[in-house]
Amino acid sequence: MFIQTEETPNPATLKFIPGRIVLADGTRDFREAEQSEVSPLASRIFAVDGVSGVFLGHDFITVTKDDAEWPHIKPAVLGAIMEHYLSGSPTLVDGADEETDEESYDEADAETVAVIKELIETRVRPAVANDGGDITFQGFRDGVVFLHMRGACAGCPSSTATLKQGIENLLRHFVPDVTEVRPV
Repeated sequence: MFIQTEETPNPATLKFIPGRIVLADGTRDFREAEQSEVSPLASRIFAVDGVSGVFLGHDFITVTKDDAEWPHIKPAVLGAIMEHYLSGSPTLVDGADEETDEESYDEADAETVAVIKELIETRVRPAVANDGGDITFQGFRDGVVFLHMRGACAGCPSSTATLKQGIENLLRHFVPDVTEVRPV
């Protein structure tokens, strides 16, 4: 098995591409080891000293480190991923509830929200997934779009620029009601 790695805009996060499906549907973001009990894969990765976050995407895994150095922990993370796939264990245990974000917006804004969500799904999320992260719609209120950033995006030094110059400009162009974009 060959696992590719890619750097992300977040220097604390690396993207691991195992060459197979990681999660068939949705994404999962584990910010601490205790949350990873529902994922044998995430649990194995958290067992590596220096790992502080694991994000599971469709065909990739992003791993966030604490103050450890990548040359020291990268081989152990690669080993943990390889071990997982060789073991035949599932990525998530049966009965693991899917993560859901509670959306918040006024029903009068339903049409505007539908356009915002469509733009996020078709234009933003694929680009962000290339960088090892995910962004989901959280809410819309008084012209402000609230987005939840995960994976490599969470805590990334360039995430503010991505939100302001990239996503905010895109949404304002197509949806005049949008005045600002903020992370939650």
